[in-house]
Amino acid sequence: MDQFRPGGFRILPPVVKNLIIINGLFFLATIATGSRFGFDLVDTLGLHYFAADKFEPYQFITYMFMHGGFMHIFFNMFALWMFGNALENVWGPKRFLIYYIITGIGAALTHYLVFYFQISPVLSAINGFLDDPSHEALNKILNSDYFKIASVEIQNHYNAFRIEYNNIIHSNPTKALQLSIDFMSQYKIDFLNAPVVIGASGAVFGILLAFGMMFPNALIYVYFAIPVKAKYFVMIYGAIELFSGIADTGSNVAHFAHLGGMVFGYFILLYWKRR
Repeated sequence: MDQFRPGGFRILPPVVKNLIIINGLFFLATIATGSRFGFDLVDTLGLHYFAADKFEPYQFITYMFMHGGFMHIFFNMFALWMFGNALENVWGPKRFLIYYIITGIGAALTHYLVFYFQISPVLSAINGFLDDPSHEALNKILNSDYFKIASVEIQNHYNAFRIEYNNIIHSNPTKALQLSIDFMSQYKIDFLNAPVVIGASGAVFGILLAFGMMFPNALIYVYFAIPVKAKYFVMIYGAIELFSGIADTGSNVAHFAHLGGMVFGYFILLYWKRR
């Protein structure tokens, strides 16, 4: 019976090795630019929502090399090595890299597709106010679940707006209404710019799926102690991510991106198998 037990960097094929190195360099660059120059590299290279002003097409690639902390990058790189080295040794560097990039992009597309449906009611409420502004409509939005403080920029703009609005609402309601229109226009921009997806997790989950399909009876030692066959490990992990994505809507973890990586990986493997 095939067994797969983590034991150190004994096998390090070229693509896996270079992906780990690049991710490490990006992580160090994020820390260095932030502490030395006050520049937020995550805001530039992380993947913004398609309708956001800060979105750039290159972010579909660069977001996979950005991470939010040491544990985030450590576990992603450990999983990349643990499952990726077997796949690259079987597929070869070119096919492995293609699979990694496609599943990473697919993960991002899935995440923001779900996000689109999640924010549609919010955008409808904002656009409804901008189309027919009134003080009553403004207060209705601000006091509803549609209004979310999703970033520091939104909080700062809201605080400044609220002070000025309250000072002039009784003396000059027309100016106060125009102020509210300006605020909601800016709020829409800030709201769309706020979400940023980072990390190699989507591609790593695609690799996990491929490992489970190609080596279904290989043993994965959970917590280095509990043996679980790869096919069951993948199914359990996928079910957990699906449940978490539905139930944990307020989390910063992109559960549907993880599922997207697995789904795209599944169809890639089917396509290759038919060929």
